[in-house]
Amino acid sequence: MEDGIPNLKWELILKSIVIVNYGMGNINSITSAVRFLGYEPILSDKEEQILKAERIILPGVGSFYKAMQNIRQKKLDTIIKKAVLEKGIPLLGICLGMQLLFQLGTEDEETEGLGFIEGIVEKFNQSDKNVKIPHIGFSRTEIIKDSKIFKKLGSQVDFYYNHSFRALTQEKFVIALAHNGEKFTAAVENGNIFGTQFHPELSQSNGLRVIKNFLELKNAI
Repeated sequence: MEDGIPNLKWELILKSIVIVNYGMGNINSITSAVRFLGYEPILSDKEEQILKAERIILPGVGSFYKAMQNIRQKKLDTIIKKAVLEKGIPLLGICLGMQLLFQLGTEDEETEGLGFIEGIVEKFNQSDKNVKIPHIGFSRTEIIKDSKIFKKLGSQVDFYYNHSFRALTQEKFVIALAHNGEKFTAAVENGNIFGTQFHPELSQSNGLRVIKNFLELKNAI
């Protein structure tokens, strides 16, 4: 089907989609989603495979501090930066993976992130009774900028969330907003770097459309 999800007769135009394996993340669900779209991803923490990728997905569930510990122990921070900044490979961070794109996280203790996007990741305002912590479930998401990863989606879309922290950043990086007592950053974009606070792999057809759009970006290397 042309606008539906999926059409398994699509031509496989990508040679290598790497899901970064750093010991934390929704590996099974994102792998299944990519396969459902007709592609065969590689789960890897190897420099050679990451640098040869045409798309990189950085998943994540758990602690910012622990995630960055694992990433640095495996020297994946250096590898990912080389892949994204020097080779121009598109990167999609999902949930915690999106948060790791920022300069600083405050979960457990203040921890430097990958630094691709200016900003800090902090817990939702616990003093606000309208804020649910954690924020779990489908939430209406407002697409505020014309981004390639939201192609063929409307301006108001439901996505699935599961998080207690949110990113505070400059407006220029924010491409979508959602609400949990307060508006928060739902998705970001900075050149070839994309991030979603929501889980596209758990968001049914809307989420699969986001993943498909990312995999089929026309500015492929």
